[in-house]
Amino acid sequence: MPDPGIIGLVRAYLNADIVDGDTVIKRNRGTPQGGPLSPLLANLLLDEVDKELERRGHAFCRYADDCNVYVRSRRAGERAMALLRRLYGRLHLTVNEAKSAVASVFGRKFLGYAFWVAPGGVVKRRVADKAIKAFKDRVRERTARVTGRSLKSVTERLNVFVRGWKAYFRLAQTPRVWRELDEWMRHRLRAIQLKQWTTSRTIFRELTARGASLDVASRVAVNSRRWWRNSAKLLNTVLTIKWADQLGMPRLT
Repeated sequence: MPDPGIIGLVRAYLNADIVDGDTVIKRNRGTPQGGPLSPLLANLLLDEVDKELERRGHAFCRYADDCNVYVRSRRAGERAMALLRRLYGRLHLTVNEAKSAVASVFGRKFLGYAFWVAPGGVVKRRVADKAIKAFKDRVRERTARVTGRSLKSVTERLNVFVRGWKAYFRLAQTPRVWRELDEWMRHRLRAIQLKQWTTSRTIFRELTARGASLDVASRVAVNSRRWWRNSAKLLNTVLTIKWADQLGMPRLT
């Protein structure tokens, strides 16, 4: 029996207006992108597709309308693609040919994940290149070298995003990538600190106060305007991982 409560809730979602800033937009078709309703409706509609793939013994993974079917050969992949076109056609849906392909699993991504081959031929999960690029773009937005913002406020802005990103990609098996991203984020934080100290004299004073040798402090201070270049190597011995941790800098490792 249909559940009136569920049907009413779905209808309310479908009829809800879209709020974009101060603008309210009426909607007469589709569902809001990123909303909780789309995966639910996709599961209801595509349930028979899942059952047919299971009946044929295919290994597959689907989230909403994003689906990967894993087979042993290209010929089997072509057959699986033809099957999906038929199954989707019965539901009056079409396969997005621009985003779909029969290809090696190592050349594809799924929900931000991809695969790599570790030593010994072991297949492991990694974060897809596009997702890494998006991560760096978001971190750059939050760590722009803009004056007037304390390092504490910068790390607070980073914390929510980085912690959420880390939780989503917790299944990735790439500790080296996490370490490199952590180092890169600390590099950006040190560049902000150098810019905020502004002058060579201030940089020299602050570094020596933090235990830097006169040689290190002098070599960093003499190139006071090269914030990014100065934020690696010598500066790592002064503005350390512990320094970043004390500021509340989030870590992926």
